[in-house]
Amino acid sequence: MKKEYDFSKGIRGKFYTPADEMELPIYLDKKVRKFYYTRAKELGENPSELINRVLLKDMEIANQLK
Repeated sequence: MKKEYDFSKGIRGKFYTPADEMELPIYLDKKVRKFYYTRAKELGENPSELINRVLLKDMEIANQLK
């Protein structure tokens, strides 16, 4: 490594992404993944959209139970 590096032409925050805008991977159990991917294929839609819709509905139900 060099003793010093020249950052005079660097751009602060060039690769910064706010945490709320990050897309984090979510890993599903094999059985869950297979079920939803099969169901999405039957419905002719994107598995991610189907899973998100199911999770949003689950959140709705959880809020009603409070």
